[in-house]
Order: sequence, then C-alpha cells, then structure tokens
Amino acid sequence: MNNSLRAMLNQLLSFDTTSRESNIELIHAIRDHLERLGIESTLIFNDEHTKANLYARLGPAGDGGVMLSGHTDVVPVDGQAWSHPPFQLTEQDGRCYGRGSADMKGFIACVLDALPRFQLQPLRMPLHLAFSYDEEVGCLGVRSLIEHLKASPEKPAMCIIGEPTSMQPVYGHKGKVAMRCKVQGHACHSAYAPEGVNAIEYAARLIGKMTEIAEPLKAIRDARFDPPFSTLQTGTIRGGAALNIVPEACQFDFEMRYLPEADVDGTMAAIQRYASDSLVPAMRQVHADSNIAFEPLSAYPGLLTDPQSDFAQWLSEWAGSDRSSTVAFGTEGGLFDEMGIATLVCGPGSMEQGHKPDEFVSVDQLNGCMTMLDNLCQWMSDNAADR
Repeated sequence: MNNSLRAMLNQLLSFDTTSRESNIELIHAIRDHLERLGIESTLIFNDEHTKANLYARLGPAGDGGVMLSGHTDVVPVDGQAWSHPPFQLTEQDGRCYGRGSADMKGFIACVLDALPRFQLQPLRMPLHLAFSYDEEVGCLGVRSLIEHLKASPEKPAMCIIGEPTSMQPVYGHKGKVAMRCKVQGHACHSAYAPEGVNAIEYAARLIGKMTEIAEPLKAIRDARFDPPFSTLQTGTIRGGAALNIVPEACQFDFEMRYLPEADVDGTMAAIQRYASDSLVPAMRQVHADSNIAFEPLSAYPGLLTDPQSDFAQWLSEWAGSDRSSTVAFGTEGGLFDEMGIATLVCGPGSMEQGHKPDEFVSVDQLNGCMTMLDNLCQWMSDNAADR
C-alpha cells in the first residue's frame, strides 16, 4: 500500500459518518481533493443540507463510460467492543482497522488515489464518480443522485460498486422491502383484560400469520442465491407499558428479501389483507378505534446482471478473478440497473468483517483493488474500443 493511499484511507476513516450523523465534512474533503486535481464535482444535498451525494466525471464528453460508486455512511459502533479506535486508521499485521475500512471507505480511498493515473491517460470514454449517503439505512440517499443522472445528457453505460466482495465480481443480490406495522389497541386494567384490545397479542397473531405466508416462498428457488429462496422475517418489536395494563400499542418492523422472480407485491398484499379482513374487525368488536396500519421504511430492487456479458468478462479480467457470484447483502446496484446502467459489484475486503467490531480490510485487498483500477484505466485508454 503506497503512502498516498494510506493517508487517504486514514482521512476517510477519521470522519464519523454513521448514518445518523452528517457526512458533509467527508464529502467536502473529497470535493477538495478533486479540486486539487482539477476535477469539478457536484454536491446533491438532502433537504436539510446535512448530508450530500457527490458526483463527478472526467475524460471526454458524451454518453457511456464507467462509473465507480460507493456509499460514504457506516453503521454504528455502539455497544461493540473495539480493541482499536474505530474512527482512526490502525495498520497492524497487514490489516487496516477502522469503521468503514471494508464497508466501504477502502474502495473509495483506492478510487481517489487512482485518479491521477486516469488523468495521465488519453481516456476514450468518461470516468464517472458517484459517492452517496444513507445506503446503510435502506439505499435512501442515492435516489437523488440517480435523479441527477437521469436529468444528465451524459449517462454512464457501466457501473462498478465497490462493496466488499474480496475482489470477486458479483453479478446479483436479492431485493428488499422493509415495513413497520403499528397495532393500535385499547388499554384497560389487566384484571378486566376482555374489555381491552391487547395490541401485543394481535401483533403476535399477525407475525404468526407472516410465518405461514413465508413458507410457500421456499418453493420458488434460485440456486444462484444463498439462501436460494425469498425470506420474510420480523426484526424488532416494541409494546406495552406495564404488566397490569392491557397494552394499547405495539409496533414491529419486518422485511422481505426477495428473489428477482418473487411476487413481492403479492406477499405484502397478503399480509395487509389478513390484518384488515381478519384482525381489525375482531379488534373493533371490542373498541371501535382499534386499527392496524403499515408504514414503508425502505426498499431497493434486486440486481441480476448477465454474468456472461462483455462487461462481466471485462471486470473478471480487471480484477484478475475467474469466479463470479451473488451476495446475500443488498447494494445500490439494482437502482442503477433500473435506469439502464449495467452494474456489477466488486471491491476490497469482506462483509465477514463489515458491521463488526475491529472491522478491517487487508493491505493485500487494497493492493488488489488498485490493480483492478489500473487495469480499468488501461482498458479505458486503449484505442481498441471493441476489445
């Protein structure tokens, strides 16, 4: 790992860009780095101007080219036992420790460090840069960046998202829908429980029904994914105030991670239909104000790029890998793919280290990413355009 890459990674890790925090300082640091290289960038802010995406491009004008994409936010370190400072680079035994080192500031550092090499080449197509916010909480921030791309007359043709894949090309992942269910019951003293509407119990009945609804999903299988079927699960639940009070309210969050061919709308409709047709009428027989409501939290589409495409073959060459696969986690790739940008995922580090205490990316992985970017740079400057 060269010193400039080390310094760049250290700078990016020093910013606490946990999704609940602002990423503006980091984005400004990237913008300033690009300015020093003579590269203009565009910041796309959220409504509060507390967060921003960054988009930039270099090379010739026109459509096409390759976009290198990554998210700048990281997951929290709360409650985790770190033996290294999470927001500082610690390099030890060939590993670079720090929150976001693998997921995915290591990739962003590599991209920023590689830019002078792209500038020295006579690029035959543009290089696009797209750095987003709030990916970790449902791919939320990138949507305004996508709107910016849609409005641009010069769109990239291909995208590499540098999520940690141990530098193995990834062509697919499942889609995800996350929902919040709010159950409104009626409180009373627990000694008179039949006079109340127990929100926790009705939430439990709905969750039990969701377990039944999830079973048929296993019949539609795709061996390219692990697990090879769509899943439905409840992640959090809150309700009740005291044991001697029939709980008035309960809410739980659930998600569906689905295969490309799954009927996600049909599954969500079945859940809501059971609530409205079976549970709510029974609740209202006791108290008229009882209700069950659903609130969307986040959603992103799956990704399934043809692993036999020219782009997939080229990425395998650039990354020096003859293996490609799918991953269990989601990315922003499906959103780029929906707007017609062929998208693959490949980056340094492993998600086995991501989201954990003492997250790290190995120096070997960072060096491998730099080699991939060098190969991409050579390909983009090669006059044999139909290679």
